[in-house]
Amino acid sequence: MQRELTLELVRVTEAAALAAARWMGRGDRKQADQAAVDAMRALFDTVDVKGTVVIGEGEIDEAPMLYIGEEVGTGQGPEVDIAVDPLEGTNLVALGLPNALSVVAAAPRGCLLHAPDIYMDKIAVGPACVGKVSLDASVTENLQAVADALGKKVADVTAIILDRPRHEQLVKEVREAGARIRLISDGDVAAAIATALPGTGIDVMFGIGGAPEGVLAAAALKCLGGEIQGRLKPRNDEERQRAADMLGGDPERLLLMDDLVRSRDVIFACTGITKGDMLDGVRFTAEGAITQSLAMRAHTGTVRDIRAIHHPERKPVIGSLFNEE
Repeated sequence: MQRELTLELVRVTEAAALAAARWMGRGDRKQADQAAVDAMRALFDTVDVKGTVVIGEGEIDEAPMLYIGEEVGTGQGPEVDIAVDPLEGTNLVALGLPNALSVVAAAPRGCLLHAPDIYMDKIAVGPACVGKVSLDASVTENLQAVADALGKKVADVTAIILDRPRHEQLVKEVREAGARIRLISDGDVAAAIATALPGTGIDVMFGIGGAPEGVLAAAALKCLGGEIQGRLKPRNDEERQRAADMLGGDPERLLLMDDLVRSRDVIFACTGITKGDMLDGVRFTAEGAITQSLAMRAHTGTVRDIRAIHHPERKPVIGSLFNEE
């Protein structure tokens, strides 16, 4: 894929972030998500790719736009798989909480796992811990492996975990091992990425979240040199059969990085919507709307930190989407 596509994808996430940010703290998660979807869809129509959404807002009968299987882009340019989460953290935006993102990943056609929209058990780590952890190992063993790889004590390791009732035993095991925990309400894509970025203070991510988010996180970690492993957790026979069909075999086999993202020619972009540990949120000022984004290419390992000032009223493609009702 051409490197120019990297900045085009940033334009896509910027638009979604700007639109969703209008709804910050207004208590309406559906409107925030719809605003992000509409803006992202409008910008994708200007990007020169033959894109197919493999991770999206749902199936065609569940989502009016950016559904799984939808064709995006101008139809000119490379054939690519597209994974999107226009608003990663709908509740975060609705409640004005930190760490909401707009996220896009792209890879050559057939290189992103077509993950079903079911739960996935995950472990994610940064570059220093690659090859040291496993979902097949115990929590205690993984924490010790992370500590050894980072040259610190287990008591100094920080794990990030979604605050959910299903993680009660996981949290207990981490505490018994003596590690520190940061509980988050939403947003495990940002949590996984944080393990691979300096200065976040996060060493490992544990827990069960969405499988589509696992693929998005894998794309980012492929660019950053980190690692994520996953295992689908179907809740019933219908989900188990769907997972088996999409994976072409055992629905609960261990999924490694190359199962989730089958190429190093992958691009990842994200823009902050609400202020977080990784990115600033959208700020509306008299001079314009200010965004901060990350753009990454696995092929070169380049990570760009992009700050931009926008004037939505001057953007002919999506300007109308930013108008207040």
